[in-house]
Amino acid sequence: MSRTPEPGTPEPGTPEPGTPEPQPTLVTPQVLRGWRLPEPTGGKEARGSILVVGGSTETLGAVLLAAEAALRSGAGKLQVAVPRSLAPVTSSALPEALVRGLAETDEGAVRADAADRVLDLAESAAAVLVGPGMVDEEQTRLLVQRLLPELSGPLALDALGLAAVTADPACLHHLEGRVVLTPNPTELAFGLHVEEVEDPPQAAREMAARARAVVALGGETSWVAAPDGRLWRDESGGAGLGVSGSGDVRAGVVAGLLARGAEPAQAAVWAAHLHGRAGERLAAQVGRLGFLARELPAEVPRVLSEVDL
Repeated sequence: MSRTPEPGTPEPGTPEPGTPEPQPTLVTPQVLRGWRLPEPTGGKEARGSILVVGGSTETLGAVLLAAEAALRSGAGKLQVAVPRSLAPVTSSALPEALVRGLAETDEGAVRADAADRVLDLAESAAAVLVGPGMVDEEQTRLLVQRLLPELSGPLALDALGLAAVTADPACLHHLEGRVVLTPNPTELAFGLHVEEVEDPPQAAREMAARARAVVALGGETSWVAAPDGRLWRDESGGAGLGVSGSGDVRAGVVAGLLARGAEPAQAAVWAAHLHGRAGERLAAQVGRLGFLARELPAEVPRVLSEVDL
């Protein structure tokens, strides 16, 4: 149920009036080298299992992009949950994944009553990503609303997976900051109930405070806001990243880093830079415009190696 604050009452998590906000940190390789990702030891179990939930009969590609990006960022095991009719083709497209079919609508979207199945899968996952390629807003919102009380995190919500947060930002409060939201500017504006985002860093901070979650906002400049007011700015990337599927790749990188054991703000900041630098590498190889989102995941391990000198 949506909770509307009384007039004059600040949203939960909003800093007290007059509290100075921390200045944004510019993300550089040097900053990341001082904030090392957890170093995996042993085999695939030690690197974490990621569960990616999403897709529809028209948008399977979004799941494929996010799932590959999660593995490319270092997750050890991959589970993918898609509409039941898509499970066979998904298994062929992702031979590394354990693929599970979910109840679907007549239009080929994931149904809300698939929640119990998703929760069963989430029990063995180190992190969960919900949203890539989901197309039925009502069914997706209901699905996430049913999942959230039973999840303990880490969790990433992307695209329509954000619908439950738009309806009630407090739905994430029990997860105590173990969530990363990955909106684009249009989705963030919708979540804040405004026509458009005029001040991206402030809007990201506002949503982070309302939801008590990390917000990773894409765009020409990437902004990552933590619920405690910390803010990071990443200027890597370029115009070529403004292409279909690019956001799915970034969400997958966030989820893969969460599965590896990165804390939410760290996963979001590293993902912004890995995604941006992958775009820059492709721009140098292919051209400033015209490279494809499907080409981004293969660049992520190379960027990881560059940063982790």
